[in-house]
Amino acid sequence: MTREKEIYKVTLVGSLGNVILLTFKFMAGIIANSSAMIADAVHSLSDFITDLIVLVFVRISSKPQDESHDYGHGKFETIASFFIGLALAAAATGIIFSGCMKLADWIGGEQLKAPGMLALWAALFSILVKELLYRYTVVKGKQLDSQAVIANAWHHRSDALSSIGATIGIGGAILLGKRWTVLDPIASIVVGFMLVKVSVSLLKNSIGELTESSLPEETEREIEQIVTSHPNVTEPHNLRTRRIGNHIAIELHIRMDGDISLREAHDCATEVERELKKRYGESTHVTLHMEPIKPK
Repeated sequence: MTREKEIYKVTLVGSLGNVILLTFKFMAGIIANSSAMIADAVHSLSDFITDLIVLVFVRISSKPQDESHDYGHGKFETIASFFIGLALAAAATGIIFSGCMKLADWIGGEQLKAPGMLALWAALFSILVKELLYRYTVVKGKQLDSQAVIANAWHHRSDALSSIGATIGIGGAILLGKRWTVLDPIASIVVGFMLVKVSVSLLKNSIGELTESSLPEETEREIEQIVTSHPNVTEPHNLRTRRIGNHIAIELHIRMDGDISLREAHDCATEVERELKKRYGESTHVTLHMEPIKPK
């Protein structure tokens, strides 16, 4: 099965889980009068929307390089991660606003209705399903080296965490009596801020890639070690790196003996390129500029 089809499979499994959960949680939230559960349902709805985004953008990003995209279409996968972060931030904002409105009503003296047991069971069911989806999706995302799939996995995990918050708030509102019904909207606010944290992380990573941020320092040091492990290569410098979707680009200057033939220099550079692609994948873009060793 191709990488694109594997990503489709993983995403469709998550989509099916999200459709079941968002339907169940919306119904439970309305029937059981739980703002925390409705907030959780909105989160599941945002998950479903991001699944659709992944399906569209991964299809585009899997296209090979062409005349208009010399480095391929990998950035479209990064764009998908960016939209996932935006969707999560939007959902979080709505959840926090709704919870604050109910909290304001309670402070103003309004007696909030206690949620029903159906909402509690829905929250517990959501924790189980979402944690299973997270574990499945994150493993597949790492195997496929897909930032969009891994981002979607964390969306599943954030939904599981939000359901834990909803469970605490709903359970407290049910079990502790009328004085504690405020725990339900408080739980929805806590869930909202949890989502904000996750969305900021996703947006930061995707913006970094879109603005051509370098790979981590430890990765760049590893690249230099691989290059200098070749006996005829010294002094790697002017290293530039960036990520292009699920693969990376490396540009580097290296020094060799200035008296060797052009063929020997070419063969040496090809060996270095082969080692880098062996470590970082065959789709890695490697550009080496060769210079003679400086005389002492």
